[in-house]
Amino acid sequence: MTNQLKGIHHVTAITSSAEENYKFFTYVLGMRLVKKTVNQDDIQTYHTFFADDKGSAGTDMTFFDFPGIQKGQHGTNEISRTSFRVPTDAALVYWQKRFNRLDISNDGIQQQFGVSVLPFVDFDGQQYQLISDENNTGIESGTPWQKGPIPLEFAITGLGPVEVTIAEFKNFKAVLEQALQFKEIAQEGNTYLFEVGTGGNGARIIVKHDEQSTPATQGFGTVHHLALRVEDRQALDHWIARMSEIGFHTSGYVDRFFFESLYARVAHGVLFEFATDGPGFMGDEPYETLGEKLSLPPFLEQEREKIEGLVRHFDTVRSTINFEKEYE
Repeated sequence: MTNQLKGIHHVTAITSSAEENYKFFTYVLGMRLVKKTVNQDDIQTYHTFFADDKGSAGTDMTFFDFPGIQKGQHGTNEISRTSFRVPTDAALVYWQKRFNRLDISNDGIQQQFGVSVLPFVDFDGQQYQLISDENNTGIESGTPWQKGPIPLEFAITGLGPVEVTIAEFKNFKAVLEQALQFKEIAQEGNTYLFEVGTGGNGARIIVKHDEQSTPATQGFGTVHHLALRVEDRQALDHWIARMSEIGFHTSGYVDRFFFESLYARVAHGVLFEFATDGPGFMGDEPYETLGEKLSLPPFLEQEREKIEGLVRHFDTVRSTINFEKEYE
């Protein structure tokens, strides 16, 4: 079924500082900045994309740095945690030692639905976890950043399950199963695991049922939206029609240049995007220098001088850096 959702495409979150965020993802996590652009709906705001070596669909974590935004508050009714895939359980041992050495707050290696995970937070309080791909099947992950500081056998390869915390679980379960064609495959207490398509870590959503917490408020340190993968424009058109027919309030078709999209509010506080796998990030920059210049889609290029005056310049050149692999 070519119109079926394929899994996680990207997660977009909010940071207090594009510069500090760049340092964290580059030098701590070893993910590659593949695109430095602006929010197409708010051109004074950076939009940065961290991904695998080539910016493959299903590997990118992206950030807005809205000027003057307040710190968000975690709670219920939010996309609450993003996972990054690493190759093996042994990789998690490497990462726990690394986080402890670098004073990155983490909860230690744990088991979740029979898989090893390592929850951690960044300087904004953004919630993540690393997840082991050992014995994982299903949708393939990406290729780690070849020139980055992390040894390839331990490096992040892509996005894993995304956690959503929700107050009205039955309604959200119906959205996932009936509208989006996910299947519930496991439960641990008040936490449920859903997957779509060929399944595996790259095609799963974790749903935490929480009626007690106050609703989350969006700001830096929280997630803006989760994007799900569709094959191409034909599949996207299917979802545009389907979500409208079901009765969701949607954006309609949106051309993001790097991919084509649809946005739909699927629950209180929860925004999903449907995004095509292509065209991708190498149409306007060569592989060797991805993310090193301010990249603008053609429809914003005529405003480059204005935009460059609105955003703070920060240096993201890495092609001239010889990163040593850090084994701890």
